[in-house]
Amino acid sequence: MTPAELGELTADIAREAGELARSRRAAGVLLAATKSTLADIVTEADREVEQLIRDRLRKERPDDGFLGEETGAERGTSGLTWVVDPIDGTVNYAYGVPTYSVSIAVVEGEPHPESWEGVAAAVCAPGLGELFTAARGEGAWHDGIRLAVNAETPAGALLGTGFGYDPATHDGDLVMVRRVMTMARDLRRMGSAAIDLAYVAAGRLDGFFERGLNPWDFAAGAILVQEAGGAVSRLELDQPRPMVIAGGAAVHERLRAIISGEAEGM
Repeated sequence: MTPAELGELTADIAREAGELARSRRAAGVLLAATKSTLADIVTEADREVEQLIRDRLRKERPDDGFLGEETGAERGTSGLTWVVDPIDGTVNYAYGVPTYSVSIAVVEGEPHPESWEGVAAAVCAPGLGELFTAARGEGAWHDGIRLAVNAETPAGALLGTGFGYDPATHDGDLVMVRRVMTMARDLRRMGSAAIDLAYVAAGRLDGFFERGLNPWDFAAGAILVQEAGGAVSRLELDQPRPMVIAGGAAVHERLRAIISGEAEGM
């Protein structure tokens, strides 16, 4: 399949998975477990949505690999891997906040963010009624409109971010926020990194930064940003919680400089 065809399949699966997540939320949420901390929850819907995606892929792309938040990794033989977060923003989902998403990416190469190349992506936000899609060389799209990152931020950058669930990390995250605010117009905290990155691609945010994201949290969103003309990087890879940054060229570079300690203002 071409990147465009993989993009169509990704979008179709994301729509179906998003509708399942939405319907299960309407029926009521059952908490299944905690993940890294008591605040980091997983719902029965997470598992059910990921199973739907895996079942579709076993039928339509049986030779591809899979890397999912709930069910782990399986290597394939095709050189392609599907990187899936069935519900990104599970706490929002459990509380009835509509900013949650189904995030699906197709990548080529080794199943590691520093080794793969994005091929196609979809971020479906069923609570918001939105679907963002991208395919390599085909751009990023929403409702038939091609997306482009913001190139200029004369009033300062509107930035998205998030915080880890471990209270031990909060002080460090807040210190970073204070540093980054020197270049910011304001800050937004959506609760779904996939939606944050989709919003960067759509020009609704100028940039994004967050520590401690897993590959499935940002794989699809990164492809959206890149196909919309932006840049995405991971910094501090030798640290327990690497940093992901994204934005148009100027915002991305300024975030990189501030986070790396090379600059202090805008």
